[in-house]
Amino acid sequence: MERQGKDRDEWIVGGHRFSSRLLMGTGKFQDAETMVGAVLASGAQIVTVALRRVGRNPREDDMLGPFQRLGGITLMPNTSGARNASEAVRAARLGRELSGSPFVKVEIHPNPHHLMPDPIETFEAARTLAAEGFVVMPYMPADPVLAKRLEDVGCASLMPLGSAIGSGRGLATAEMLRLILRDARIPVIVDAGLRSPSEAAAALEMGCDAVLVNSAVAASGDPIAMAAAFAQAVEAGRSAHRAGLMPQGGGPALATSPLTAFLSVEGP
Repeated sequence: MERQGKDRDEWIVGGHRFSSRLLMGTGKFQDAETMVGAVLASGAQIVTVALRRVGRNPREDDMLGPFQRLGGITLMPNTSGARNASEAVRAARLGRELSGSPFVKVEIHPNPHHLMPDPIETFEAARTLAAEGFVVMPYMPADPVLAKRLEDVGCASLMPLGSAIGSGRGLATAEMLRLILRDARIPVIVDAGLRSPSEAAAALEMGCDAVLVNSAVAASGDPIAMAAAFAQAVEAGRSAHRAGLMPQGGGPALATSPLTAFLSVEGP
């Protein structure tokens, strides 16, 4: 599968092309107006919405409605709240019916105390939904073995966590992410744990295709300004990756200019 457009710096997931490499979540915002403003400021083209926040009453609590009225947004319902594969599959089918989107972020975390994704239930749900034609994007532990299994059953992307969801601890799984990136033939998107735009830039520099952020924007002092900052960081990180970073030195310091004798007391 092609991972990047040839003429523009696009990336492809499930046969759909995107230019923005920043995905946005919609939880924790103080109100729908701020949420929509942050999404617009981010330039995100893929937005994930928890199924339990779709079609809510009062209408201002409905997170799906505002994005259906905007252009250029691909909705990705997620299965947050599912405790096992059966619940996730049921939620995904309902999400497709309500949103009309084939995208689904499989999210299964049975333990509310740490919200770590369940690898076994995630695999089972992903296999079922991929066979049904969904564009499956699983939130998963940063496990290279699980990543290959999910790719083999037809997932459209991999979404390993950078660190525990909502923790703001950044790319704590960096070494595992590098192993996943080395072998992946589908897009790799860092999901969860990012706190600052510089961490998003680092993920793109590393070679990740995109990042998804939510709490880092929604819980910031100015969500709209922070969304714009993440967008700039993602572009910078991607540009740096394409340009190629210089090799890291492991030995003694090397002068960047020749050490000539121009300061020597000896004359010509």
